[in-house]
Amino acid sequence: MAASAFGALVEFQSSPSIASPAAVVRRDKQGIAHTPSDHELVELQQGSLQPATGVTAHTAPEAHTSITPGELESHSASPGANEAYGPTPTFSNPSKTRWRFMSACLMNFAQGLNDSAPGALIPYMEEDYNIGYAVVSLIFVTNALGFILAALVTHVLETKFGRAKCYSLSMVTIAAGFVIIICKPPFPAVVASFFLLGLGMAICLALNNVYCANLANSTAALGGLHGSYGIGGIVGPLAATAMASHGVRWSLFYCINLAMTLFNLAFTAWSFWHYEKELPAQLIGALNQAASQQTHGSDSVSKSRLLQQAIKNRTTLLGALFIFAYQGAEVSISGWVVSFLISYRQGDPSHVGYVSAGFWAGITVGRFFLSHPAHYIGEKLSVVLLVIGSIAFQLMTWLIPNIIGDAVAVAIVGLLLGPVYPCATAVFSRLLPRSMQTSSLSFISAMGSSGGAVSPFCTGLLAQKVGTYVLHPICVGLYGVMLVGWMSLPRVAKRSE
Repeated sequence: MAASAFGALVEFQSSPSIASPAAVVRRDKQGIAHTPSDHELVELQQGSLQPATGVTAHTAPEAHTSITPGELESHSASPGANEAYGPTPTFSNPSKTRWRFMSACLMNFAQGLNDSAPGALIPYMEEDYNIGYAVVSLIFVTNALGFILAALVTHVLETKFGRAKCYSLSMVTIAAGFVIIICKPPFPAVVASFFLLGLGMAICLALNNVYCANLANSTAALGGLHGSYGIGGIVGPLAATAMASHGVRWSLFYCINLAMTLFNLAFTAWSFWHYEKELPAQLIGALNQAASQQTHGSDSVSKSRLLQQAIKNRTTLLGALFIFAYQGAEVSISGWVVSFLISYRQGDPSHVGYVSAGFWAGITVGRFFLSHPAHYIGEKLSVVLLVIGSIAFQLMTWLIPNIIGDAVAVAIVGLLLGPVYPCATAVFSRLLPRSMQTSSLSFISAMGSSGGAVSPFCTGLLAQKVGTYVLHPICVGLYGVMLVGWMSLPRVAKRSE
């Protein structure tokens, strides 16, 4: 009796073509939620996207699979037409969900606190180590290298250690980086510490996105998660400027980050312990579906082959160019606008350091309040308008010789750039074939991290020679690259699987 019930649970049967498929949601491994594309809905209507048939309870054990909670979540987020899964996790079931969500938000808050602080601390770092713009900008390079390495090892670490231990490992890595900075070692050690920070934070970010995207109300969960990052981005420059301007050694600011990291280490380990054992019932269906696909995978494409196809895909390449330029401009403004105001507007470091907080506040408000209207206007048109507006206010920051006016303009640039990333991700997901979405979006994300290193590094090199005003022509040029890449994207109706 039990065997037959179990067989009925995991057996997949094909069904007639769906005349009007219900909207479902899928996520990639970065935790980005997507609805099926128009092209895929057409395929569903024609009956071309059918789950594998004839998969019985004896099939799954024979498949050689290694499936992590993140993969299970990704599969469960996009059920097939005939799959009936259990309830998605809510804030009340399992009982630890609310604590896990709070833990994810606190980790993202700490990341925002860290990422936004260098812009306010760079002038003090330069003075303390007697270095120039070119040398200090190396921290952006090593931080991005950490993010790129994390894209390669996160899946392996989660497979080997599980969710809770993977979080703990990332927290220990971050804490080690902060300890190095607090001790104020020679500058090469500081540069190396930013690599550790990038590696640990990238692992946390990927796991947090996947977790929140698979809660019952994923939109609200992801909004809270990234809103927490934005709040940290506002608080970071405020705290860093207040401490450094009152004579506190700049490196001691990171004591706050270290304390947050140690608390998150304990809180995350407790809240996510035994997480795999509490995975909801619907993931059983995803596990058997994945096992079936691997057992009957004669027509499937290997991961390496999928990655090669993704890199050659037009949307992937243009999307990578767009995000490279976007994150390059964002990190360059955050990191160098304070130095520009000090050099060319004779600003007081104890006051202009707060301008970086205004920029992050603009990004946070933009993501909360402009992303939804942009969806109704249309993401393609909205991004064009937002980038053109960013160019206008960037030019105002460059050409208007007034600190207050510049501070307002920088905040508005942040407001306009805020919804660009979510809008771009939505468009990429509709243009990319489902089979290569994970590989393509991972590549796009890695290129974005590279842009966040190359652009501020080049800004520092040029600032060393001609001055920090180069920030503005570099950003305007990056906005131009964004527009070219965006306008070159194919139309959704023209793509094919």
